[in-house]
Amino acid sequence: MVSALALVLTVVALAVNTLVVAVLSRFFRIRLKTQWGWVTYTMLVSPVVLLVLGLIQGVVIQSPLFEGAAGLFLAVFVGVPLALGFTIDLLYVPPPEEYDLPAAE
Repeated sequence: MVSALALVLTVVALAVNTLVVAVLSRFFRIRLKTQWGWVTYTMLVSPVVLLVLGLIQGVVIQSPLFEGAAGLFLAVFVGVPLALGFTIDLLYVPPPEEYDLPAAE
């Protein structure tokens, strides 16, 4: 049986991983000036970062929900946060081109 604490920690881990992907994709959008470069980096680098974070979080949470279920683990700690974070950055945060920055001296 899964405890309430394990479920709460899993939801917190999902939120943290989503925030990490949103920040990473925003960073790549700002730094990479090519049209598809930021998308490529987001899709290649973010899952690796999420996998490392998920492994660390999985050790802390130790939920019986993920024992023997690698697909469920990857879906919860990598797939869902990747989709949510990328969507949040793409749809709900204004593009970097809309910000007016002061001229550098």
